[in-house]
Amino acid sequence: MSLTNLDKRPEKSGRIQLDPESAEQGLAQLVLTVIELLRELVERQALRRVDGGTLTEQEIENLGVALMNLDVKMDELKEVFDLDDEDLNIDLGPLGNLL
Repeated sequence: MSLTNLDKRPEKSGRIQLDPESAEQGLAQLVLTVIELLRELVERQALRRVDGGTLTEQEIENLGVALMNLDVKMDELKEVFDLDDEDLNIDLGPLGNLL
């Protein structure tokens, strides 16, 4: 058995790895990628609303705190599953990278 077989972390190929030996890692990578994509979309929409002047000062403050808390939680989850930002930027083939 080679040392590379002992490493349960997927290769940095930019693709989701869902082989039986690393299914949990691959599933975590996929779920966190979807969450990161949604977080970025929400953040962009929030900035548009802030720039558009449709939010009160309190709503802006609450939104900022919520986005910061989500960022902290994402960092914690990436650490738990030994993932980094590059791992969440999956390769969509001819469409390019997701994030």
